Amino acid sequence: MKDSEKEFARLVWEHKTTIYTVCYMFSKDKEEVEDLFQEVLIALWRGFNGFRGESNIRSWIYRVSLNTCISAERKKRRRADSVRLDMNINLFSDTDDESRQAQMLRKRIGKLGVFDRAIILLWLENLSYEEIGAIVGITAKNVSVRLVRIREQLKNMSND
Repeated sequence: MKDSEKEFARLVWEHKTTIYTVCYMFSKDKEEVEDLFQEVLIALWRGFNGFRGESNIRSWIYRVSLNTCISAERKKRRRADSVRLDMNINLFSDTDDESRQAQMLRKRIGKLGVFDRAIILLWLENLSYEEIGAIVGITAKNVSVRLVRIREQLKNMSND
C-alpha cells in the first residue's frame, strides 16, 4: 500500500463518525446511508491529493461530505419516484423516551431544506459558528442568525 493510501485510510478511520453522521442526516434508511458513505469516500479520495491544508482537515471532510450528500439529495429529487419493497422490518425502532425524542428531532430536521439541515447538523456536532461558516461558506454572524431561525422552525413543526 502506498503512503498516500495509508494516510487516506488513517484519515477515514479517524473521521468515519463525522462522515457517517452527515450521511445519516441525509438519509431515510441504512442502505442509503451506506451508499452515501461510499460516495463521500470516493469524493474524499478524488480530492485527497489536492487538499493543500489551507483549512482544518475536519472542516474539509465536513464540506466534502455535505456537498456530496446535498448533490445526492438533488439527484434523488430529479429521479422518478420508485416503489420500495417493504420487508416489515424497522432497524431504527427503539421504544424508550430518549430514542423517540431523537427520532422526532431527526424527523423534524429532515423537513428542513438541505442548507438549513447542514447548518443544524454542524451545530449539533458542537462546531463553532466560525467553523460552520467556513464549511458552508457564510459568515459566523449569518450562522448565528440562521440557527435562531432554524431552531424556531423546529419548535413550530408538527410531529407528523
